[in-house]
Amino acid sequence: MRPILKVLREDWADATVALPAYETQGAAGADIRANLRPEDRASGLVLAPMARVIVPTGLRVAIPDGFEMQIRPRSGLALKHGISLPNTPGTIDSDYRGPLGVLLINYGAEPFCVVHGERIAQLVIAPVVQAGFTLVADLDATARGQGGFGSTGRG
Repeated sequence: MRPILKVLREDWADATVALPAYETQGAAGADIRANLRPEDRASGLVLAPMARVIVPTGLRVAIPDGFEMQIRPRSGLALKHGISLPNTPGTIDSDYRGPLGVLLINYGAEPFCVVHGERIAQLVIAPVVQAGFTLVADLDATARGQGGFGSTGRG
């Protein structure tokens, strides 16, 4: 079953900015665009090196129960400009109805200008399984045991 997301534009949003869309037939992520507030559209949002900003999309969404929306970086922006998401993937829960913003960070050495209508991230819709939690006296043994970060070696 293909989930359907209901999308609402904010009153201030530019209706000419495209809705999220898959750029190719096999794409897992749909590109989402910056929909800047009217006062920022001409100048864009300048993101200094190591600075963070929430970029508005002008959208609100209703995600079907049993699914989440993951917000992920675009590889081209990361490679060419060092633009990423500091909390990747960002998770949008199915019961959230507020504005959809994308938290970007500039890991690059130069300021980066987010342009109105630019593709800034991709969204992936994924099923969610909620676990139950039970307190126990001990855990079963495994070959790895308590080996943590890097314990399985390199290569």
